[in-house]
Amino acid sequence: MTFSIGIGPNIRKSPYFDATLRDGVKSFSVYNHMYIPGHFGDPEAEYDRLLNGVAMWDVAAQRQVQLSGPDAGRMAQYLTPRNLTNTKVGQGRYVPLCDHDGWIINDPVLLKLADDRYWLSVADSDIHLWAAALGRERGWNVEVSEPDVSPLAIQGPKAVDVAARLFGDRVRAFRYFGFEETALDGIPLVLARSGWSKQGGFELYLQDQTRGADLWDAVKSAGADFDIGPGAPNDVERLESGLISYGADMRWQTYRTTPFEMGFGALIDLEADIDFVGRAALTRLAATPPTRRRVGLTIDGRPPLVGHPVPLFHRGTKAGFVSEWAFSKRLDKTIAVGVAGADLPTGSDDYTILIADTSYSAQEHDIPFVA
Repeated sequence: MTFSIGIGPNIRKSPYFDATLRDGVKSFSVYNHMYIPGHFGDPEAEYDRLLNGVAMWDVAAQRQVQLSGPDAGRMAQYLTPRNLTNTKVGQGRYVPLCDHDGWIINDPVLLKLADDRYWLSVADSDIHLWAAALGRERGWNVEVSEPDVSPLAIQGPKAVDVAARLFGDRVRAFRYFGFEETALDGIPLVLARSGWSKQGGFELYLQDQTRGADLWDAVKSAGADFDIGPGAPNDVERLESGLISYGADMRWQTYRTTPFEMGFGALIDLEADIDFVGRAALTRLAATPPTRRRVGLTIDGRPPLVGHPVPLFHRGTKAGFVSEWAFSKRLDKTIAVGVAGADLPTGSDDYTILIADTSYSAQEHDIPFVA
């Protein structure tokens, strides 16, 4: 079946939108109220390029929530149960955000640009509204805004070579989540060693939306010798690598999870003298083992990709849900991730998944599927 997506003014275009059309984008999705490329006509080739070469992705839909002002650091800490006390300027942190009941509501990367300026590089949700309401209710001197920032990613084992050609060999020494403010041919940006894959790479946070095509073409030219090509965040690689996606693996509106259920317990600091949303609830949750846990599964056969969570059963009894699955060429089998009861035996081969009224046998598998 072939579908189309309407292009209208209610969904925002990326600064790279015209460049992606020129380079043959074949599908879009919507993320953070923006169009984001789905693929460029050959998803398998794009997957191979990510694993073995280098790909460039329009990820401008990875919007930034900016906290600025004297209380920006205080606001940043209040939003997350991760202790930010020792976070330095130029350092990023993966930070789960929770509501007052301890449910995860986002899992952004926080970038500290200055003592009074932070970015939250958010997953698909309206966190700027949440942050603005909390700041106003607290009476803090902090402005919550969306800056003119649009990330472009280069990902894959040869991404560092492309980044070095653009910015010099010094980028090879960047630590993961390390970043700096810089410019490329007069284009202002933040360069970060980060991205939506486990294959290594960089994100170029463009700070002038009028220069999107210029930046796209500069990266494309620098990567030509490395056979760079356009693509998009890859669901198969994400599953193989065990990366968690807010909106796919967990979502506040429909299938809630706590940070302890998703394996984020080490990021929750209940000992430090810091205040954050959900502290009381997370303290209660930490007092007893979680009743659910994240699981990896292999599924027999090639079930259809329906694009939504489905029930997971263990020996005929409902045990949780499977959030996403895909066929892994590297493993030659269908792999999946989901959430199951923590009381179930680990490593069980007695799971079934109900997909479009058909049951498929499944077996538990370690996460990540590919180290």
